[in-house]
Amino acid sequence: MDPGNTTYGFHNTPKVVGGLTAECGARAAEFYGRLTERVHVTRSPREAEAAKILENTYRQVNLALVNEFAQICHRLDVDVWDTIEAASTKPFGFTPFRPGAGVGGHCIPVDPLYMVHRAVQAGAPFRMAEQAQRINESMPVWVASRAREMLTTAGTAVREARILLLGVTYKPDVADTRHSPAEPLATELLGAGAEVVFHDPYVDAFRARGRQLTSSRDVRADLAGADLTVVVQRHRIYGRELLGTARLLLDPSGPATGTEADRT
Repeated sequence: MDPGNTTYGFHNTPKVVGGLTAECGARAAEFYGRLTERVHVTRSPREAEAAKILENTYRQVNLALVNEFAQICHRLDVDVWDTIEAASTKPFGFTPFRPGAGVGGHCIPVDPLYMVHRAVQAGAPFRMAEQAQRINESMPVWVASRAREMLTTAGTAVREARILLLGVTYKPDVADTRHSPAEPLATELLGAGAEVVFHDPYVDAFRARGRQLTSSRDVRADLAGADLTVVVQRHRIYGRELLGTARLLLDPSGPATGTEADRT
């Protein structure tokens, strides 16, 4: 399942099943065939589970690639968003992934680690998945460092800054905060002495570094009052016009918006 996806739901997302015996697989396929448009039967449950892990690792690795690429582009003064748009014109051999503040949810940061653990037990380390995990986990720390740089350039000390986080869920337009990059990001900023508040239409309460963060009640007022706004998840309500009212904007999830916006 893909929460928030309005195109693919339970009925039109293929189901992968595997049985301990051929009869078990056939019975499972018959059951799901009544509920979904397509069922794919594997040789056994092992292949079905491995397919799930492969699919999640594919996304984990490609997100790590573009996240690290974004950091390099920043150092080289290359517009990563323009670069991705240009590469996406290739009609074959390229699937666009976009960088962000980190990777969260209940699949990508978790499922590949099962295979990593099992691979080590089998004496065949899954090095690519391990490295991708490290890169993606480092993104909130990198975004926090960019926030410190921007505040310093603007003449504001981090320990005196009020920072607004927009969207603390793990993906846009869902209410799920599991493994959200907002938590380690807020932890880094709080540790540097900043005052951190958040706004999210789907979340009433959010904790980081063992404390409850203040929830914004008036996003426009907080955008105008915050020394820096960081877009963690680009919910639909965070449109160009709204983001353009921020005093200083850091948006790891998309191209710059507003005259003072910064592109990662």
